[in-house]
Amino acid sequence: MKCMADLFDKLPDAEAGPARPAPLADQLRPRRFNEVIGQRHLLGEEGALRVMLESDNLSSIIFWGPPGVGKTTLAKLLADETHMEFVQISAIFSGVPELRKIFEAAKLRRQTGRGTLLFVDEIHRFNKAQQDGFLPHMEDGTIILVGATTENPSFELNSALMSRAQVMVLERLTLGDLELVIQRAEQLLQKPLPLKADAREAVLEMADGDGRALLNILEQCFSWKVKGQVSREELSRRLSKRAPKYDKSGEEHYNLISALHKSVRGSDPDAAVYWLCRMLDGGEDPRYLARRITRMAVEDIGLADPKAQEICLQGWQTYERLGSPEGELALVQAVIYLALAPKSNAAYAAFKEGMKHARMTGSEPPPKHILNAPTKLMKDLGYGDGYQYDHDAKDGVSGQNYFPDGVVRGVYYLPVDRGFERELKKRQEYFNKARKLSK
Repeated sequence: MKCMADLFDKLPDAEAGPARPAPLADQLRPRRFNEVIGQRHLLGEEGALRVMLESDNLSSIIFWGPPGVGKTTLAKLLADETHMEFVQISAIFSGVPELRKIFEAAKLRRQTGRGTLLFVDEIHRFNKAQQDGFLPHMEDGTIILVGATTENPSFELNSALMSRAQVMVLERLTLGDLELVIQRAEQLLQKPLPLKADAREAVLEMADGDGRALLNILEQCFSWKVKGQVSREELSRRLSKRAPKYDKSGEEHYNLISALHKSVRGSDPDAAVYWLCRMLDGGEDPRYLARRITRMAVEDIGLADPKAQEICLQGWQTYERLGSPEGELALVQAVIYLALAPKSNAAYAAFKEGMKHARMTGSEPPPKHILNAPTKLMKDLGYGDGYQYDHDAKDGVSGQNYFPDGVVRGVYYLPVDRGFERELKKRQEYFNKARKLSK
């Protein structure tokens, strides 16, 4: 009886069909460093990666950057340039048993004089123990580790691993970089992209700095059987909207809330609205934003404009009443108000200094003259002795000491000469002067 393999061998070639061409991303993958698009800060004349190669001193590297900017490509080119065996794994699908096999194979390979470049995609997905497992093999030269991550290595990778690798930050591709990708695709396929100028611009925007995403879009566009060129409106119908890169619990989350906060602090309402909209469009919880916006009011505006906090709380409450999308407008209004309000962190600074001093002198009791004396024993101990009722004093200020005995008086609140704090500064100077005159 003939085996099944023999039967398959006798099938006519036509049954298999024509070979499917490789994806556009593979066809356009750079074969040399000078073909890489973008990352000039690493590959240019004084670029860290170029200097490392020219000095023939390749060490372990962590590539940190957003998706689609060339992390895998650079790792493959490094292996080719240094004549090392390229081994690629993903931390999502690999575990300790597979790593052991890789290390053993690398040791045998090293005995024959050939090194191993181990590329670990999503390296931040490995836990601490797994990350520690790389260390001895990095130290004895069994492997050169090249890790790739979209998350901040400072938060996600062990300090021991970080100390043995150089972190290189990869940047999002610019619109010029992405346009160059389109031109290379047109040259490879020997045909123009079937898009009008405005649609071509829309494709660049949709890619959002991600070269891989752009190539996927281009592959669709080149496959269309169309006469003439596709307009921007028709393009939007043919392609689904690409989700923005936004992880509500990851690095991008903290980057965008930081951008929003600093735009408010910098009194730029347009930038503040932009970052707020970026977060809302990415699916951020408006309640989280309402809380953070209120924090901005108390931290960066404070008493320079006491109404700012009220505006934020009203916006928060309005959102709770209306919900999305109408309620989000109240958050936008709050952000605009904060950006245009006078700024002061005097209360925030006073709080930090007060807490610092309180921790240093936390066991000191209040002075006896400001303690209540509800019992005879407490009166006999001197509680309340010498207390001066400030309402009876000249100018309403007795000038008594309200700090613990023996503790140097602290100065925490230093109001700025802006907004309502200008008035508070005058009041503070008045009371300070009255306190001195009363002594």
